[in-house]
Amino acid sequence: MPLPEILAQGLRSAGWLAGLPALALIWASATLYAAPRIADGLEAEGAAIAAGTATATGEPWLRLEASGRDLVAAGEAPDVAERATVLSRLAALDGPRRIVSELGIVETAAPFQWAAIRTGQNRIALEGSRPVEIGRRALEARITGALNPGTGLDDTARAARGAPPDFASAAAFLAARLSGLAKGGRAALSDTVLSLSGEALDVPAYEALRAALSDPPEGFSVGRVEILPPRVAAYRFAVEKSARGIVLDGFAPSAADREAALRAATEAAAGGTVEDRLLAARGLDPAIDPKGLIAFAFRLAELIQSGQVVFQDGAVSVTGDAIDGQALPDAEALMRDGRPAGVAAGRVALTARPLSPYRVAIRRTADAVTLTGHLPDAATRERVLAALRPRLFREPVIDRTRLADGAPPDLGDALAAAAPLVTNLADGTVSVSDRALTLTGESLYREGAARTPDRLAEALPPGWTGRASVTARDAAERRDPATCRTDFAAALAGADLHFPAGGAVLTPAFYPTLDALAALAKTCPSLRVAVSGPADPVRPPATPAAGPSPGEGAAAEPTRVADAAKPEVAAKPAPAAQDTATHTVKDAAKDAAKDRGKDAGKDRGKDRGKAETGKASTARKEPAAPGKAAAKKPAEAPDEPPADLPRLRAQAVVEYLLQAGARPDQVAAGPDGPAGPVVFALLP
Repeated sequence: MPLPEILAQGLRSAGWLAGLPALALIWASATLYAAPRIADGLEAEGAAIAAGTATATGEPWLRLEASGRDLVAAGEAPDVAERATVLSRLAALDGPRRIVSELGIVETAAPFQWAAIRTGQNRIALEGSRPVEIGRRALEARITGALNPGTGLDDTARAARGAPPDFASAAAFLAARLSGLAKGGRAALSDTVLSLSGEALDVPAYEALRAALSDPPEGFSVGRVEILPPRVAAYRFAVEKSARGIVLDGFAPSAADREAALRAATEAAAGGTVEDRLLAARGLDPAIDPKGLIAFAFRLAELIQSGQVVFQDGAVSVTGDAIDGQALPDAEALMRDGRPAGVAAGRVALTARPLSPYRVAIRRTADAVTLTGHLPDAATRERVLAALRPRLFREPVIDRTRLADGAPPDLGDALAAAAPLVTNLADGTVSVSDRALTLTGESLYREGAARTPDRLAEALPPGWTGRASVTARDAAERRDPATCRTDFAAALAGADLHFPAGGAVLTPAFYPTLDALAALAKTCPSLRVAVSGPADPVRPPATPAAGPSPGEGAAAEPTRVADAAKPEVAAKPAPAAQDTATHTVKDAAKDAAKDRGKDAGKDRGKDRGKAETGKASTARKEPAAPGKAAAKKPAEAPDEPPADLPRLRAQAVVEYLLQAGARPDQVAAGPDGPAGPVVFALLP
């Protein structure tokens, strides 16, 4: 076939392609111009029907929207009948190809739930239930006013009954919080409980959210809040210490970590101020435990008087004035061996200076005696410890002092002089600041409390100033005589107080009963008690060839609890016994005063020790006195107890009660008793 014919045939075969551009133009015209006009026409046809569904709010509950040649009906009808009526009227329209029904029925929502979700930078989706009493457009206007300008709403919430009062205010409050949250943030309401979740946009937004949630709308409460702090590129945590107190600066990953830092700062400030500048932010390496980092920073802060501990760029550094020279190697060791996992070692730049003021304290409690502060050297430390330990019955001595320069040259003398005074107290503290010493606390006995200021003034070295403020632990309660007699009988119920054979030393079994009687005497001023000491049972005579029996050996040297605890403390000689048949109250008080001496202010634990070490051998000064014989040579104890043993025993009990707080006119030694336990009797 010739070439011209072939070309002509090809053009005829492809001629239909020339009509494609025209067809595309016709389709575009129909889409851009005809479709909107059709949609508008369909919606206009149903507008009258929608307008007829207006509620008390003035807004129709029926919403119509054209989709091609279909008409979509949405909304919540008040009841089934009205929904059916509206659908039948829409079906009668000529224009729509079909009616697509998305109509619901207004129901009661329980619980009533509504939520607003940030779906984009300028888009908020509303879902759940909205009050049927509030029109959709009115509620949307209220919510839009709480959002940033230009924010659009995608509202799929359905009308329902059961909304809480002032729902609109709560919804607007929640929507406003979304302005500080990133995409995905959610603000929700369930009845009257508000909740919030998401990630804060930045640090100011996080702080604003925390502040806003502390003041919810009236009638509503804040429930679950899960707001993640923002992430920062340069995470930092710092503890700044000065004479005024502590300043916290930087970031904390969570509210719990921030609270942990505040607790540690309050404890470290020891009464000083704590300024919290921490902000919540993420950015700490996940390999680092936040609470471990905080604890480590405060361990370093304990070693400085003033300065900073800073975590930055993954490392911890400490700078400033050290609390003492010992703190420099301590900080180096802590930085080397105590860092939490993931934390690098930074700079240690500390300067040690003589302390001013120079402080040290001795704290006495019922459980222990604790030393804190600074001492100049190990010799002074041992001297203070040696002054404390022999005067304690059971309590341990806990030494938390550190060594530092700057102490007064006679600090050891002052502390050694004050040690007996503080150990005599039931509870107290000796505080030293340079050459000023303060003694405060509580004594078990009025006499000891009254004498403490004079004793402190006499004991201090020249050039020192002392102040003592010691109160007596006297019960303010006062009881009527009948109650006192009943309580007296109760205190002695079951008591069976026996002295060791041949001895007049109080054993530990006496202490609970005597302490109870002394406490009762303080609250019963009219109570007067007579104490009758018992004699020993008559023993069969020993044969000359036989040695002392085990029982007699025990009688010659009774057990001494205080001596076992403190063998280095020598027993005091006791005052001579009275030769009169009856030991009077006045004589008992004088003997007690002589025996107590300067230690009358000690608490009962120490009085027990003194009684057991000193008062066993009470009264007579003749060479053959059994108490002294037993103290010097137990094997040479006489076979027969002294004739005035009952009076010696009564005197030991009277002295204990006087030292424990009973008044001299309340306790007297009564007539000698028979063999057996100590006898207590009420006097008229």
